[in-house]
Amino acid sequence: MRENIGEEMKGGVLPKRIILMRHGESQGNLDTAAYTTTPDHGIHLTEQGLAQARHAGIRLRHAIGASGCSPDWRVQFYVSPYDRTRSTLREVGRCFSKKRIIGVREESRIREQDFGNFQVEERMKVIKETRERFGRFFYRFPEGESAADVFDRVSSFFESLWRDIDMNRLRHDPSNDLNFVIVSHGLTSRIFLMKWFKWTVEQFEHLNNFGNCEFRVMQLGSGGEYSLAVHHTEEEMLEWGLSPDMIADQKWRATASRGDWNDQCPWYLGDFFDHLPDSDDDDAVENEGKLIL
Repeated sequence: MRENIGEEMKGGVLPKRIILMRHGESQGNLDTAAYTTTPDHGIHLTEQGLAQARHAGIRLRHAIGASGCSPDWRVQFYVSPYDRTRSTLREVGRCFSKKRIIGVREESRIREQDFGNFQVEERMKVIKETRERFGRFFYRFPEGESAADVFDRVSSFFESLWRDIDMNRLRHDPSNDLNFVIVSHGLTSRIFLMKWFKWTVEQFEHLNNFGNCEFRVMQLGSGGEYSLAVHHTEEEMLEWGLSPDMIADQKWRATASRGDWNDQCPWYLGDFFDHLPDSDDDDAVENEGKLIL
């Protein structure tokens, strides 16, 4: 698995934006009892959810086609196979003409976290309380998945994104802006960001879920790195649960050259080693070890 997909996308056209969108309000969001009789993948959008999706399409088109974009920009959609994500995409797509859309790929690896089969409401309430004590990332639902399992399949999805770009499967003209829009679920989208930006498990645990039809825009900065800070404000990122260090890293990425290493990023080194000696001299290393002991 390539550790930094951004460093490897050299053979094809880099998308100007990779946009993650959560589905609109669903029957399950409105009433969790829906999961007792309807499979998770079959849960429909509410009327409010359909309206949210149409409005999100307008906002999405504005974000993609704002001033400064090439006139012949294009969009490639990836969508979870669940009914609520497919319906969201259908409404979002009403805001785009046919010539703007390269295509759509249904992608099962960006589906919702699997919570098991039909859900017994009272049992699920107890299970979710247990998850809060155990930790959201590692807790595995009985007969279902953990967030760590979702991380593994999202990592596999990264490989497909890379191949689409590196082999120029989309046959996109490099003179025009390319945009990837991934219509998925809240946890899956947070896992995607965690994987991309190499956030730790602890950082993931503090992230807030996307609202229905909210989206996050990862946009190429001036140096070729993707950053949330190009399109979004510091206040927005704070609301999403990013720490000041994570926001500082996003701001650095907005102007950093592709492939550069952020020496000021604490979770790359400082969170693991508190007393590394400055010198490579054997005596200095030995003395530092004695001080720690």
